[in-house]
Amino acid sequence: MPYSEGRVVHDADAHIMETPTWLRDHAEAAFRDRLPVLSYSGGNELRQTGDPAEQQRDLSTSFDRLRARHASPEYRADEEAEIMARKNFAATGSFIAEDRPRALDLLGFSSQLVFNTFHNGRLHDLEHGADPALAYAAARAHNRGMLEFCSVDPRLLPSLYVPLVEPEQAVAATRDALEEGAAAILVASGCPPRFSPSHHDLFGVWAQAEEAGIPVVFHVGGTGTLVDPNYFVNGKPVPPDFHGGEENFRSVDYMGIPVPPAQTLATLIFDGVLERFPGLRIGVIEQGAIWVPSWLRQMESAFEAFHRHEERLQALSLRPSDYVHRQVRFTPYPTEDVGWIVEQAGPDLVLFSSDYPHVEGGRRPLERFESSLAGAGEDVRRRFYSDNFLFLMGTAAARLAA
Repeated sequence: MPYSEGRVVHDADAHIMETPTWLRDHAEAAFRDRLPVLSYSGGNELRQTGDPAEQQRDLSTSFDRLRARHASPEYRADEEAEIMARKNFAATGSFIAEDRPRALDLLGFSSQLVFNTFHNGRLHDLEHGADPALAYAAARAHNRGMLEFCSVDPRLLPSLYVPLVEPEQAVAATRDALEEGAAAILVASGCPPRFSPSHHDLFGVWAQAEEAGIPVVFHVGGTGTLVDPNYFVNGKPVPPDFHGGEENFRSVDYMGIPVPPAQTLATLIFDGVLERFPGLRIGVIEQGAIWVPSWLRQMESAFEAFHRHEERLQALSLRPSDYVHRQVRFTPYPTEDVGWIVEQAGPDLVLFSSDYPHVEGGRRPLERFESSLAGAGEDVRRRFYSDNFLFLMGTAAARLAA
């Protein structure tokens, strides 16, 4: 019996777990040695290594043993019962692509929009670094890896990364990603270096996504440090994160998660990008949605306060919140009250997501979402679990139907 049954469920946030040399393995030879091997210490913690060759040998041995465990009769015997309990590299189909279709069957999801686990921050840092050529090479390597993993099942929808640091290259990278089969164009949810995401030189990125019917998506982890690290200098030890270390986010930096997407989206709206590209769809993934109702009201207040004096606001044909309802969708965390979000902002903005196979997604996301939707009708549930996702995904959703 699958984890989800009785309704169509599309998963707007799922992940692969990248093995140590994953990015290098998919990089062009000229850049391969400049991309470090990764090592892991507990859960999802990730560190660069001092001696890549030595670490690669040790980690290769560990992953060989892990692959053998996944193929063992003992592992497979209780796979169905453990599908939501096993997390990270222990989860079915987390890093072995051929196993992921079986995971989808056991989960009962009709599709998953798939993201990397470890590389959003790395791609962001390269984009803000001194070598744009390396940033775009790393993005190409990431995209090859994502396409390869997702090629095993049409229900797996790959998100392909496009750095915005060099607009001309960003336009070309978007074209390549769309031609290669991107289901979504992943960009950092914060500001690119040196210019606004609303800059006219980036119009070619948004225009191509709109024409292709493929969404642009933001995802947590791709904006660098969430809050000033001095907030943690309080004379006490830094609390452990979900995985028992200090590399993920905790309560204090969790509060900073909505800031980059809220600012970026407001800028795109106020500067007329969503006006210019009315068919462009944007997904805000794994950055919560409990903040959205107040953010919509804040934008409306800003519109009222500055409309008389700013020509860009006078040029808009819609209210700020109308653009959001027309073009933007969000994934709440399972700890958030989705019923309240729907009451405050409407049923059209939120999407189901499992965060599979990450610890943060929990073992019972469906049950938690259902609890918060206890007073909602079937129409609201259908939108949350399916229809809003299909709207966001556009052409990629049509491929699923085909």
